[in-house]
Amino acid sequence: MSSGKIGFDHEKYLKMQSAHIRERIAHFGDKLYLEFGGKLFDDFHASRVLPGFRPDSKLQMLLQLKEDAEIVIVINAADIEKNKVRSDLGITYDVDVIRLLGQFRKIGLYVSSVVLTRYEGQPSADAFQSRLEALHVKVYRHYQIKGYPSNLPLIISDEGYGRNDYIETTRRLVVVTAPGPGSGKMATCLSQLYHEHKRGINAGYAKFETFPIWNIPLRHPVNLAYEAATSDLNDVNMIDPYHLEAYGKTTVNYNRDVEIFPVLSAMFEKILGESPYKSPTDMGVNMAGNCIIDDAIVQEAAREEIVRRYYVALCEHRKGNASEEELYKLELLMKQAGVSTEDRRVAAAALAREQETGDAAAAMELPDGTLLTGRTSELLGASSALLLNALKHFAGLPDEVLLMSPHVIEPIQALKVKHLGNQNPRLHTDETLLALAICANTDENARLAMEQIGRLRGCEVHSTVILSAVDERIFKRLGVNLTCEPKYS
Repeated sequence: MSSGKIGFDHEKYLKMQSAHIRERIAHFGDKLYLEFGGKLFDDFHASRVLPGFRPDSKLQMLLQLKEDAEIVIVINAADIEKNKVRSDLGITYDVDVIRLLGQFRKIGLYVSSVVLTRYEGQPSADAFQSRLEALHVKVYRHYQIKGYPSNLPLIISDEGYGRNDYIETTRRLVVVTAPGPGSGKMATCLSQLYHEHKRGINAGYAKFETFPIWNIPLRHPVNLAYEAATSDLNDVNMIDPYHLEAYGKTTVNYNRDVEIFPVLSAMFEKILGESPYKSPTDMGVNMAGNCIIDDAIVQEAAREEIVRRYYVALCEHRKGNASEEELYKLELLMKQAGVSTEDRRVAAAALAREQETGDAAAAMELPDGTLLTGRTSELLGASSALLLNALKHFAGLPDEVLLMSPHVIEPIQALKVKHLGNQNPRLHTDETLLALAICANTDENARLAMEQIGRLRGCEVHSTVILSAVDERIFKRLGVNLTCEPKYS
């Protein structure tokens, strides 16, 4: 368990990354289309495997460039039609586009437009366009191109990219982002290069992806952790053969980027006359690898993440949402990283508590290595008991102190069972925290405990049973790293 130590220099990253993007803009002259992979904010994976990286580090970096930058959000019209959901937030892609618009504008980043990609007259895409236009957002349409991406004569023509709407942009840096993968970010950038070139504008393309980190070893735990995070996509990190051939240097890239590179290179040649890049690594602008200041800390954090990802996949497999192949892949990644489930101390503590009490239990490991547990009782579920125990510990309160009187809990239980149709009277974590907040008005100990909630962020939690969606969501919002045994209570 990482003890709150820093392995990544956030300030250095902000300066170095923004300077490198400015260099790339200057290299092309008039304009740079920057495909932004991964999450612009709420990047909790990056903050877990690179301790010191913040969930909004990439956003903070963009703010360094905000006078030069505008944002274009792309969404696949087919994803709107099928109500595709962003799994980490539980919201559909179209709702997430509205959320992203609000978030960017709130912090002063200019969002110029939204692009509907692979548009084929979908009624839900039309309805979404009307909704955006009512919010005074410019909307453009890009169409399905037959034989994409291999039919180059059609793609690089007036019937291919030329048929797409030309996105009007006014700034030197155009950041192309999306609610999730498969949205059409790269195609949008290339379509714009085609249109800009026809208009005599010197525009270029670059790709921003935090992972895999190109200038650390292929089997570095941070790169393995990224494979673990994308195990459901069945993609792999690999040595970039084009970079090795062109420069004699070993760098790491993603198999999809390596596979598509010959096609991309040919596209650049057709649009620009020559390809500005000799390898997929050349296209990237990521400086994260240069900002790792303690490799041992980063490696340890990444190994922990691989084990967590394995537990998540075990539970998803139990629910019928993950394949056996995904589990095999994660087991192989654990082996390569030299870790196993036995390395998760908090899991052993939870299982020991379950064996002792004969009922579901949960455990928490604090940043200093302290282990706390919670057991199932008549009043509280194990997760709720664990939360209260942790808050008491942080507040320096004795274990025997009752933060909430049974007189407060019992009416909530009665409401759940008698009126809301619940079979289980025990309080979930959200109900427990609300009850604690009410008690904090009149009870000094409850008030002290409430003040500690922020200290739960970054703690490790393990439950001996799969938790309800409510409890999972609360732990996520508290910033707790949760894993569960793959069984139901």
